[in-house]
Amino acid sequence: MLNIWFTALHAQVDIWAATGNGKRVELTPYVATGQPSSVCKAVIVCPGGSYFWHDMETEGHEVARWLQRNGIAAFVLRYRTAYVPAFVTHYRLLFRGNRYPDPQDDLRQAIRYVKSHASEYGIDVSSVGLLGFSAGGHLAMSAAELFDHEDCPAFVGAVYPVVTMTEPCVHKRSRRGLLGDSRTGDQALRDSLSLERHVPVDCPPVFLVNCLDDLVVDYRNSVLLDSALTARGVAHRYVQFRTGGHGFGASERKGSPECRRWKSMFLEWLRAL
Repeated sequence: MLNIWFTALHAQVDIWAATGNGKRVELTPYVATGQPSSVCKAVIVCPGGSYFWHDMETEGHEVARWLQRNGIAAFVLRYRTAYVPAFVTHYRLLFRGNRYPDPQDDLRQAIRYVKSHASEYGIDVSSVGLLGFSAGGHLAMSAAELFDHEDCPAFVGAVYPVVTMTEPCVHKRSRRGLLGDSRTGDQALRDSLSLERHVPVDCPPVFLVNCLDDLVVDYRNSVLLDSALTARGVAHRYVQFRTGGHGFGASERKGSPECRRWKSMFLEWLRAL
């Protein structure tokens, strides 16, 4: 039996450093070692935070450590968000700030970085997927729907994701964070980023989970995505829990005993791909 041990943490990398474009976005690798070269699946983790901030622990590093313990390489992405000053003021009515497509550009670059360093991290270049939470779930699914084939993830996990940018169940804070204050009324842009409307027939497999008692992101977001994936014939698994709320990530303390089962279900699903 293969003896697997794990690195605690690899040094953070700046995914834009080699481009010289002045952007700085951090990616933190958690790499499973002791396995044969280039056989690990890899998961880029996208924490949530309404496209304004990040829950870097519960939905980021804690998720990565859990994946790493299960022999899966994980990479936590601190993609660009609007950040707190944009939340408490409306300066983006006058100045651009961070907004769409900045997070999507960062995720695309992260996918390219991980794939180009696959041999260094001992991962299978054809098995680089995404796992996103809340607004990070929207980001992960937008990659599956909007990116070109070479940048498309091999699979996507979306945990209590933001899905739609239109009424009646839009998460308005995420919409404002992503679109920017000057563009929240742009109906064409809202429609283009409402994921239930743009599922391609060649969408990668999706694992989708949320809770009926979610008081932050309306549970109907996931229902919309499930219906769209079903209509397009996309292979996916939708798990709907009664309890657990929002923001539990990979925690063994937050949420409910029921919803924390998502982790074993996700691993089972992932290993069957």
